[in-house]
Amino acid sequence: MAVNLDPDLLSILVCPKCRSEFRVDDEASELVCTNAGCALAYPVRDDIPVLLIDEARETKEADDHR
Repeated sequence: MAVNLDPDLLSILVCPKCRSEFRVDDEASELVCTNAGCALAYPVRDDIPVLLIDEARETKEADDHR
């Protein structure tokens, strides 16, 4: 399901955790933080981005939990 967001809105949205820009993941209906250190994926539900850190999904490997 493709993410249908206004390009102007997308250009001003930033990750609430680190303030980096997003890339759109249409397959997963998510906005993914472009900062490799953060890399959280925020869901887009009914064309509304849910920019709550508690709702975000980790996309990077958990290297720190050894």
